[in-house]
Amino acid sequence: MSIPLKSFSTSASASASSSSSKTPGTAEDLQPFLSHRPSSDGSVPSSEGSHSEDEDQYQDQGHPSDPRTMSKSGSLRKTAKTPKSARDRQPPSIATSIELGATAALSPNPTPAMNSNSNVELRKKHSTSFENGSSSASHAQHLMDREEFSLDHDHAAHSPSQSLSGLSPQDQRNFALLVLLYFLQGIPMGLASGSVPFLLKSKLSYAQIGTFSLAAYPYSMKLAWSPIVDAIWSTRFGRRKSWIVPIQACSGVMMLWLGGRIDNLMEHAESNIGTFTATFFGLVFLCATQDIAVDGWALTLISPENISYASTAQTVGLTAGQFLSFTVFLAFSSADFANRWFRTVPKDVGLMTLSGYLTFWGWSYLIVTIGLAVLKKEERTRTRDGLVSVYKTMWGIMKLKNIQLFIIIHLICKIGFQVNDAVTNLKLLDLGFSQEDLALTVLIDFPFEIGLGYYAGKWCADFQPMTLWCYAFVGRLLAAVIAHITVAIFPPSGVVDTWYLLVVIAEHIFSTFSSTVMFVAVSAFHAKIADPLIGGTYMTLLATVSNLGGTFPRVFVLKLVDAFTVATCEGFKDPTGVLTQPFDCVAQDVKKHCLAMGGKCNIAKDGYYITNALCVIFGALTFWGFIRAAVGKLQALPLRAWRIAGQS
Repeated sequence: MSIPLKSFSTSASASASSSSSKTPGTAEDLQPFLSHRPSSDGSVPSSEGSHSEDEDQYQDQGHPSDPRTMSKSGSLRKTAKTPKSARDRQPPSIATSIELGATAALSPNPTPAMNSNSNVELRKKHSTSFENGSSSASHAQHLMDREEFSLDHDHAAHSPSQSLSGLSPQDQRNFALLVLLYFLQGIPMGLASGSVPFLLKSKLSYAQIGTFSLAAYPYSMKLAWSPIVDAIWSTRFGRRKSWIVPIQACSGVMMLWLGGRIDNLMEHAESNIGTFTATFFGLVFLCATQDIAVDGWALTLISPENISYASTAQTVGLTAGQFLSFTVFLAFSSADFANRWFRTVPKDVGLMTLSGYLTFWGWSYLIVTIGLAVLKKEERTRTRDGLVSVYKTMWGIMKLKNIQLFIIIHLICKIGFQVNDAVTNLKLLDLGFSQEDLALTVLIDFPFEIGLGYYAGKWCADFQPMTLWCYAFVGRLLAAVIAHITVAIFPPSGVVDTWYLLVVIAEHIFSTFSSTVMFVAVSAFHAKIADPLIGGTYMTLLATVSNLGGTFPRVFVLKLVDAFTVATCEGFKDPTGVLTQPFDCVAQDVKKHCLAMGGKCNIAKDGYYITNALCVIFGALTFWGFIRAAVGKLQALPLRAWRIAGQS
């Protein structure tokens, strides 16, 4: 998105004042050394004239004058009365020249990254790094503070490259580095939110898996400490490397430690679920913190005219990392999959083990970290974001009435399909659906998610984003109902035939279609309403609330499934003679004990169906009773309704 052109009167009035009033080292001192390009008609472009049209249009839209754009020598009104000929004789300052180039260059339309498992928006919007600036002059000063800045540079806008092969060699190398860093972040996230819950299903109850789901919370909470990562660093080591190198090293060491202990932790997960959850919570916390630093570095690694490729790097890297740790690892860790496709002599383990996988990536983390620390030099910057000011900005955004209403919508809108998102696959495994078939389902589902994400982005250009979001909302409610029916018709024999596998795949694709459209639509609306001057903070706040709406209900939903379930162990023989009457076998460890004694755990009432029905009813009532009307109201508001007073 482009940076709105603000008043240029500050630099112009400073140029007109006496030399004694100038601050040494500012843009005005360098003005005599500039060469200026004439416009198409041969005249020198006037920054003041550009300001007048832009500011007058801004005033016509109902925005008040921004006091921060007033020059020291006079007000905007006074500047506007300056004769046009006099203004034209004043060449633009370096700050103005840079502003014009930066405005045109920093106008990408990046596609938001998606988590292939839960559609969690994992990044800050790559809209602009000038989120704390208060005027165009501050934007220009930000560029001038960069180490690479030189008067020999042409700071006019450059056309963005249409393909990766058209990028400069430096941009290509930096793009590859970003993909690698995002890819490494996706490895632990794919395990925590994908593979590990499925591997634990045979050992834990739904309530205990709900407790483990807390491990993915750091990505929904990183807004709380993201200003700290942006504000504190070592000038000697580099603003982003000060965080990425130690955080990535800690992640590698932690994965090596986990690789040596994960088998024991998995074996006793039911008795140490708190420790198990805290361990993965710490690993995901490190990844979320690294994500903040990499997001910020991406804005300076890629040249301004190609900044949209930073978003592409994140989409490719994170998606590939999670795909490897979820779909690929789940398939190759399956003994059935390995015996069917790769072995002549069957074995009880897959081609991959969780301990070996963690150990391999732990060493890979450390090798990449050493290479990053030694081989990659970070561009130095003298700009520091004010820690307190960023927190004040976030608080100012949250005080807006429209934002408060939008937050309420975000927090309740995903409850209706939480059971489908969090429990349906686990329930299929519980009924006898093989891990191999599940991996195949997700593998087939993956290209549909990528392709549908592309078309959803195109649809957002033809429809109002939140109108499309409402259609997708209804689609996800319908997908939850279809999932309900799919689980209900599971073959009683436990043998999954081709027809049932196709039903599960079709249900997955439809659910993915609805959730992807809903995700892309709300991301487009976030980008539309965010104030460009504080775009990063604004977008991160909205993304965090959106993520939280999808994560906080999950632990309660999983616990409700167990709470509503009634299951009794019957037909057992206790060798000790202590147990003689049927007993409750909802908990996974008790169920295993029942089966070990030759009994059968009969389910009289399945909490999955009850909880899913309650969630769908709640989603339908809130949507048609509140959400649809509230979303329509928010979508009809003018952009100024989303601006903080004094930031517009």
